[in-house]
Amino acid sequence: MTSDTASWVYFSLYTLVLLGLAGYGFHRLTTLFLYFKYRNDMPVPEKEFQEMPLVTVQLPVFNEMHVVDRLLDAVAALDYPQDKLQIQILDDSTDETVEISMAGAERLRQQGFDAECIHRTDRTGYKAGALENGMSSSKGEYILILDADFVPNPDLLQKTMHHFTNEKIALVQTRWGHLNRNYNALTRIQALFLDGHLEIEQTARNRSGRFFTFNGTGGIWRKSAIEDAGGWEHDTLTEDMDLSYRAQLKGWKFIFLREVETPAELPVDMAGFKNQQHRWTKGSIQCCKKCLGSIWKSKYSLSIKLEATAHLTSNFAYLLLIALCFLIFPKNTWGPQLDFWERVMIDLPIFFFASCSVVIFYTVAQKALHPKTWLKEILYLPLLLALGIGMAVNNAKAVLEAIVGHETGFVRTPKYGIEGQQKVQIRKSRYKALKSLTPVFELMFGIFFAYVVLDAASSGNWPSAILLLPFPVGFFYTSVSSLKQMVSFGQFVPAFLSRR
Repeated sequence: MTSDTASWVYFSLYTLVLLGLAGYGFHRLTTLFLYFKYRNDMPVPEKEFQEMPLVTVQLPVFNEMHVVDRLLDAVAALDYPQDKLQIQILDDSTDETVEISMAGAERLRQQGFDAECIHRTDRTGYKAGALENGMSSSKGEYILILDADFVPNPDLLQKTMHHFTNEKIALVQTRWGHLNRNYNALTRIQALFLDGHLEIEQTARNRSGRFFTFNGTGGIWRKSAIEDAGGWEHDTLTEDMDLSYRAQLKGWKFIFLREVETPAELPVDMAGFKNQQHRWTKGSIQCCKKCLGSIWKSKYSLSIKLEATAHLTSNFAYLLLIALCFLIFPKNTWGPQLDFWERVMIDLPIFFFASCSVVIFYTVAQKALHPKTWLKEILYLPLLLALGIGMAVNNAKAVLEAIVGHETGFVRTPKYGIEGQQKVQIRKSRYKALKSLTPVFELMFGIFFAYVVLDAASSGNWPSAILLLPFPVGFFYTSVSSLKQMVSFGQFVPAFLSRR
C-alpha cells in the first residue's frame, strides 16, 4: 500500500468515526426539537378514582444498611390511605441490613401498616428476581417501586395514581431529583447528566409518542401490564428497560410526569459511578440485542422505529470514541494535505453535531429545571464533556461484554445516606464498589493524550490543543479518582488476581 493510499485510508476511517459520533449528536438535536414541541403537553387524568385503589409498595434492597430506615420513614409518610398500602421490603442482603429491614417492617406494622420483609438467600435474577418474587404475594393491582436510595415526597401517589383511571396506562414514571447534588464535583456532573436524560429525553420520547422506558424506580406499574408483557425477566442487567419495551410492544401506554420529582442519592465516588454506568451501558446493549428485532417487526411508524434504534444503540458511541482515541494522534502527521477551508468544511459540521450539541442539550435542561441558577450549573459542562470521554474505557468494555454475551452479576451501587453537602467517612464503610484494572488503561490514555496536547501546542496548533484538552483531563480524572480508592497494594493485587 502506497503512503498516499494509506493516508486516504486513515483519513476515511477518521472521518467515518467522527461522522458516527456526529450522527448520535444529530439525534440529540432531534430529541431537543421534540422536547420543545411537546414539553408543555402535560398529561391529565381522564377522571379521578372515587375510592383510591390498593397499592403495593415494593422496596428492593441489597446491603443498604445506611439508607433503609430513611426509605421506610419516607414511605410511611406518603399521603395515601393507610389501609390502601401494602409495603414489601424485598431484602436480598447478606449483612445486618436484614435485621434493620425486619425491625423496620415490625415498626411499620406497629403503626398500622400492612408491611412485611421478604428475605431471599438465593439472589436468582438479582433485582428482577426480587421484584418477581414479591409479585407472587402482592395484593395491589398497582405497584410502586422505590430503590433504597430514594426518598419519595409525601404527595407522590396523590399526583400519579389518578392517571390509571385510563385502562390503557401501564406505567406512570416520575422525574428523579438529587438529594446530594452539591456534595462534590462528581455529583454535580451526574446531576447535569441525569437532568438532561430525564428532562429532555424522557419528556421528548414520551410526549411525542416514541418508545419510553421505566427508570427502574420512582414509578408505578399496573400489575396486569407486567404480567401481560411476560413479567420480570433476568436475562439483561436493565430489567426496567427490557420490560418497558415488551409492554409497549403489547400496546400498553406509559406516562412520564416531569412535573413530579422523586429525590434520590447520587453515587459520591468514582468506583460506584463506574459500576453503575457499566451496568446501565451493558444492560442497554443486552436489551438492544433482545428487543430491536421485535421493534422493527412491529406496527409502529418508521420514525418511531428509527428513534428506538438510535436510543438502543446509543452506547455504541463509546466504541467509536475509543476508535477515535487510536486515530486522533496520527491526524497530525498522516492524512491527505488539505487546505484550511477544506478542513473547516469537514471538521466544523462534525464538531458541531458531536460536541456543541452536548452543550446545547444540557444547557436547555438546566435552564428548564433551574431557571434561577442555571448559569451556575452549566459551569460544570466542560467537566461533563471530559468525564464522558474519560468513561469511554469503562463503558466500551461494557458494550463489548454485552456483544459477546459475557455474563456478569448485578453489582450494586454503594449508598451512604448522604444528603446535601454532608460529609461521610466512605473509606470506613464496608460498602465499596468492585475494583478492576480499568483505571490503569485510563491512566495510560491520559498520559498519551497529555503528550498529544503538548505536541499540538508546541507546534503552534492551538485549536487542536484546546479541542483535545478534554481527553487528558477526562482520562486523568476517572483514573486518578479510581486509583485513590485503591488505597494499598494489598487491595489492588487481589482485584487483579481475581480476574485471571
